[in-house]
Amino acid sequence: MSERTHDGESHTKCANLVAEPLNTPPAIASPMVCYALRLGPGEEIFSTLMKFVDENQLDSAFIVTCVGSVTRAKIRLAHATAEETNKILELDDKFEIVSLVGTLSAGGHLHISLSDRKGAVIGGHVLGDLKVFTTAEIVIGQLSSTVFTREMDTRTGFGELVIKQRKREK
Repeated sequence: MSERTHDGESHTKCANLVAEPLNTPPAIASPMVCYALRLGPGEEIFSTLMKFVDENQLDSAFIVTCVGSVTRAKIRLAHATAEETNKILELDDKFEIVSLVGTLSAGGHLHISLSDRKGAVIGGHVLGDLKVFTTAEIVIGQLSSTVFTREMDTRTGFGELVIKQRKREK
């Protein structure tokens, strides 16, 4: 079904879709500890973050925020499946980091949005090669009551995030 908007453009109206509920456990509330990092020119963001998580034994780490710029990036675009990983872009120019989000523990799963010199934005799944241009100011959160793991999800064909309550030490 199409309708006209105030500017005379015709747009397709989306149907209301109701997804089947997932059999997911209730969310787990948790206190958080934050780590602030600044990476300098030439440093690679993804590998540096993964090394930081490993060295500090963070098992439920995620990106709280990140601002900065890069000169290179390797990202995968949407619509990927386990069989067809879709289009991979290798960007080689100066970009502002508009957004960097995701989990770092259990192998990491990050998405990034980058803007070019004209303000056009492109984004996708981070595959690496995020070379800092001037700076990358990053805050990492670590949840104290949870642990992140990944398990194969037959619905997606990917190892997906599993959030578990941390066992209390006696």
